[in-house]
Amino acid sequence: MRRWLWWTIQLVVAAIVIRMVWATLARNWSEFRSLHLTLQPQIGWIGLAVVVLLISYASSVEAWRRILAGWHQHLPYMRAARIWLVANLGRYIPGKVWSVAGLMALAQRSGVEAWAAGASAFAIQAVAIGTAVAIVAVAIPGAESPLRLAAAALVAMLTIASLAWPRAVQTLARLVGRPERVRPLPVAAVAESSALGIFSWLGHGTAFWLLSRGLGLPGTLPVTTAVGVFALGYILGLLALFAPGGVGVREVVLISLLTPMLGGGGAIALSLASRLLLTVTEVAAPLAMLLATRQQKEDVSVRT
Repeated sequence: MRRWLWWTIQLVVAAIVIRMVWATLARNWSEFRSLHLTLQPQIGWIGLAVVVLLISYASSVEAWRRILAGWHQHLPYMRAARIWLVANLGRYIPGKVWSVAGLMALAQRSGVEAWAAGASAFAIQAVAIGTAVAIVAVAIPGAESPLRLAAAALVAMLTIASLAWPRAVQTLARLVGRPERVRPLPVAAVAESSALGIFSWLGHGTAFWLLSRGLGLPGTLPVTTAVGVFALGYILGLLALFAPGGVGVREVVLISLLTPMLGGGGAIALSLASRLLLTVTEVAAPLAMLLATRQQKEDVSVRT
């Protein structure tokens, strides 16, 4: 009965995600086609953007694994990648909690202790936000919304502190009723995860810049500005609690910051193209990972 219920829940969630993703793709594709802008696409640059995006995803997976390793929870990389990529699809469901909940549930089913699975899901979000704020501060120091950025950075730091400070961890452990199991997160694990998080943001921003080159847009977009603008759009989209995947909010931020460099049409084209590219890769990557890991299981069963 439990197995049947679990498969039913997975099918329902998958149907919701597919519906949300399809709505996002259809809306952005329609808006993209309606632009009266002459583009000169260059497939090589766009293909390179996809490769850099996939490398960024790989770095994000390893950042999560370093958090888990700090608590002596070890997942093989391919299994961790499958969990992270599938859970990431929860971003397309309104509410912002589904990707975190998915990461917790799938990690537990793979043998991670319940407390570590839950804590790591929040810790990796805090690392992502904190490193994104750092990227924005360096790349575009005159960015808008300083209060919201400061609030996001404060939440990230408090989350990490509550997981790394022994006294705070003991309090949380008593609250969850597992004082003998919960352990503080080592600072070294936070540092390693943060370094990988910064690398991932640099990759996402570089892919964003490569996409602008691939579209053949008029105007000049410096790569440092592209990195900062992309990270800022992510943070503000994340703070919009009921916007699935930050849809709408992120585009408004990108367009407002890119217009001085690319013009209104170019800024809209790049923001919509970026959303399309991210949606396609965020769906294709977990599907490819699921197929690859399934093939590995079949190979193992044949050998045994």
